[in-house]
Parts: sequence; structure tokens; C-alpha cells
Amino acid sequence: MNELRIGDLSARIPVIQGGMGVGVSLSGLAGAVAAAGGVGVISTAQIGYRDPDFGRHPIECNLKAVGEEIKKARKIADGGIVGVNIMVVTRQYEDYVKAAVEAGVDLIISGAGLPMKLPEIAGEVRIAPIVSSRKALQVIAKHWKKKYDRKPDLVVVEGPLAGGHLGFSREDVDAYTVTHEKNYDDEVRSIIELADALETPVVVAGGVYERSDMEHYLAMGAKGVQMATRFVTTRECDASDAYKQAYINAKEEDIVIVKSPVGMPGRAIHNAFLDKVNAGERFMRGCRQCITTCKPDTAPYCITEALINAVQGNLDEGLIFCGSNASRADRIETVADIMEEFSK
Repeated sequence: MNELRIGDLSARIPVIQGGMGVGVSLSGLAGAVAAAGGVGVISTAQIGYRDPDFGRHPIECNLKAVGEEIKKARKIADGGIVGVNIMVVTRQYEDYVKAAVEAGVDLIISGAGLPMKLPEIAGEVRIAPIVSSRKALQVIAKHWKKKYDRKPDLVVVEGPLAGGHLGFSREDVDAYTVTHEKNYDDEVRSIIELADALETPVVVAGGVYERSDMEHYLAMGAKGVQMATRFVTTRECDASDAYKQAYINAKEEDIVIVKSPVGMPGRAIHNAFLDKVNAGERFMRGCRQCITTCKPDTAPYCITEALINAVQGNLDEGLIFCGSNASRADRIETVADIMEEFSK
């Protein structure tokens, strides 16, 4: 098994654990994946939600928690690679990047928008944009080269089978995953071709659940995969036991595409909360300053509140984001067992 090399970083197993907010992938999960030979990733999305002052000062609590969680992950990681996932559409995005850099993070993965200024903010830290199309990578690479004389250290290609918010229109999601009018592997090959010209490694995300999925993408020229859903049902995952059990209980028909209050389609597990939203109920109780694209005056619910409820186990009042393979979970595993499967 070849290592995943990201600049001067090297992961023994070519698996990146995808960042999952709110609170699903914090130091516990990220540190365990890093210690097992992969790349552990902390999601900075509302990372400070457990702070008693979060309701009044969410951004300040988040920025404080970024450094705290990276420090805790480092202790668990035993020298392994610790990264963060920071969404471009995060309010005060630059401050989150600076907080991660100051905390000594190894890698910054950034999507949900084009991270055009990331090289300027991140300095010497390794950086990786998340893209869903060749065009997006072309735009980023051209701009980074011209303005910063820098190329991505890694490219994460996130496909339509991913969890949470998706970088596709609802029509494209259906075309790739329902009618199969389009084959996303064609786009992946095109992105890998461009990345090879840049001498930048590619990892593929979205729908990766078992070793055969990784082998499929490695055969296409990828250097590794990013996987998130599989890690939710682990002992080390930072979510509540009730959240993990929702994955185990989910059937294939329970995995649905929802319209997020922040304007993007997302993949989630159908539950009572979504029934209430679909019936027209509104659950907007204040703003937690999360995403720039949210419009609190018209949003049916606060996505921060819904995701916090879910991760804490209040499932009937929460949004349970997931990937397309969530229904395949049938037990609680350990991170070490999963990583061993991917290292054979």
C-alpha cells in the first residue's frame, strides 16, 4: 500500500477522515484516525458549541475551540497528521484559518466555496481545496499560481454521494445518483488529469465506505480517498451514542436529499424533524453566525441549532447529515479496525 504524500507530510494509510460538523469530528475522532496512520480532520463548523457562552458569542467560542481541539487531537495522534476542514462560507473565515495556523495544524482542507485567498492566510501550512468539477480546480489553480506562485498541496474531489451539504444542484445530484444520465467517474478522471499536470495528488470523497471503493479510485490515478460516514459509527467518534444509533437504524430509503436553509442541497437521514419542516413548521430562534449564505429572516430553521440537537442526541429536533452509505452501518466499530481494513 502506497503512502499518501502531501508535501512533506506522509500518511501510512491513504485515507483522510472527512470533516463532519457540527461536533461529529472533533479531537477524539481526528486524533484516533491520525494515530492509526491516516489523516484525522477536525471540522471547525460551530466547533465551540459546547462552550457555556456559545449562545451569546458563538464566533469567539469557535475560535477558542479551534486551538483547543487541535491541541487535544495532537496528544491522541501520537505524531500523526492532524488537519482541519474550514468552509469558505464560514463567517469570518480568515479568522478560523489564522486560528488553525496559530495552533500548528498540519493541513487545512477548505471547500463550500472557492478558497481563493487561502494561500495568503495559511502561510506555510499545507492546503487543499475541495472541488467537485475540473472547472473549479482550474479557477483555483490559475489564481493561486498568478497571485501567490503556489499550487495546492492536495486536491479533494467531492462527489455527489457525499454527506451533508453538496457542491451540486439538485438536478445534477439526481442525474448522477438517480437517473444515472451522468457518470461522475468521468469528472474524476478529468480532475485527476489536471491535477497530475500540476503535480498535485488527488483524493476522492463521496460514497467511499470499504476498501474496494478506495481501490476503484486508486486504479483511476487517485492517491487516496476521503471517508466520513464510515467513521461515524466508531467508538471514537465525537457524536452522541444516539446519533450513531440513528445511522445503524437507518434503511436505504431513509437517506434523503434536503434543501438546506443555507441554500444548498444536503443529504440526511429522514426523521420527525424533517417531517415538521416539510409540513411548513418554522424553527428559527436566533442566529448563531455560522454561514454567510443563510438568511435568518426567511430560513425555516437554524441549521446550527438543528445540527447541535442531532449531535447531542435530540434527534426529533435535529438534522442528521449523512453520506449515501449511512444505511450500511450495522454496528459500532473502532477506528483501528477500519484503518486495518484499508491498510491490507
